[in-house]
Amino acid sequence: MEVKGDIDPRMNRYVDLALTQATEQEADLIIIEMDTYGGAVIDANDIRTRILDYEKPVWVFINNDAASAGALISIACDSIYMVPGANIGAATVVNGTDGMAAPDKYQSYMRGIMRSTAEKNGRDPLIAEGMVDDRVVIEGITEEGKVITFTTSEALKHGYCEAEVASIQDILEKNEIVDYQLIRYTLPRTERIIAFFLNPVVSGLLILVITGGIFFELQTPGVGFPLAAAGVALVLYLVPYYLNGLAANWEIAVFFVGLALIALEVFVIPGFGVAGIAGIICTVGSLIFMMLGNDNFNFDYVPTKEITKAAATVGLGVFGSVVLLIIMGYRLTQTSMFQRIALTTTQRKDEGYTATFYNEDLVGKEGVAATILRPSGRVEINDELYDAYTRGEYIEAGQPIEVVSQQGTSLQVRTKKK
Repeated sequence: MEVKGDIDPRMNRYVDLALTQATEQEADLIIIEMDTYGGAVIDANDIRTRILDYEKPVWVFINNDAASAGALISIACDSIYMVPGANIGAATVVNGTDGMAAPDKYQSYMRGIMRSTAEKNGRDPLIAEGMVDDRVVIEGITEEGKVITFTTSEALKHGYCEAEVASIQDILEKNEIVDYQLIRYTLPRTERIIAFFLNPVVSGLLILVITGGIFFELQTPGVGFPLAAAGVALVLYLVPYYLNGLAANWEIAVFFVGLALIALEVFVIPGFGVAGIAGIICTVGSLIFMMLGNDNFNFDYVPTKEITKAAATVGLGVFGSVVLLIIMGYRLTQTSMFQRIALTTTQRKDEGYTATFYNEDLVGKEGVAATILRPSGRVEINDELYDAYTRGEYIEAGQPIEVVSQQGTSLQVRTKKK
């Protein structure tokens, strides 16, 4: 298997799948071809643990770099092989914002797992600790103020490399392994499809469909298709990020809480206030969080470029959905179907149309609010119920009202003056 690129939730899942397939195929030996500058400590520790617990031998072929988290994974392997000019070490924990060293509690954790991993495989634990902590002094190896990074020859000298090789075939020859079948792990088709949906461009398009479908359904309730499209897009967005360990349960929960708040604002609470704003923040924020390898609200080890990319992807997706809604809304009004179901002409009084449906003049009449008016509802006048609305004020049920004007199918009312 190849560990090339950042150590992150995607790589974590890749290694898990590769080891599972190796077990199913009853492989005798696992070789990891590595070239990485490191990545997330949490994911590196998961990979380290799987390697240490694996029943068959696991060897690593460092084909250039095994820095930081890559060094931890390499030390977990039973044997280490390196090409000429390769490097292993420099495992100091840094944050993802400016690359500065993280607080000592993180360094302490990394020092501990580096030591224990080296001990497990019979390597000098102090050297492993020196790859993390620049305060470690080892005579002839490192001085204070410098973390350990071994070249191939140095790693050979100090027991952190079994041999200098040029290829995987060289490794097999040195171990006198003949008559073998070499299987290169590749992601299954389903996993490649999942990886496709993790592409930021595809994620942005899915967000466009999710937000656009929800907003369109809210504007035209009962149509159904926009909501169904949003639901499918949401599944295609959530599942890949969840399977790759990026979308945490709480982030998914926050997304649905955000949708509930928006629905509450639209259908229950009049106006646009705290619930609506909070709903938008929860929905958009959770979509961004799902794309990042954050630890709850800790973004210390998430690279700034990843945060920027996630925010830009979600922002462009939401903006695109707004533009799409405007365009689709305008084009809908121009279709022949819309012309058949909607009134698009002016009904003039001189053509016989009337602006009221009431046979008697109700202006000045008094009654009571049969329901809450916020600002529309129903009123009761002379034991008859009428649709009514106010000029913006709220009127509780049972309060006395008086009619201000009557037009169309509704009466304009206000609270009865004392």
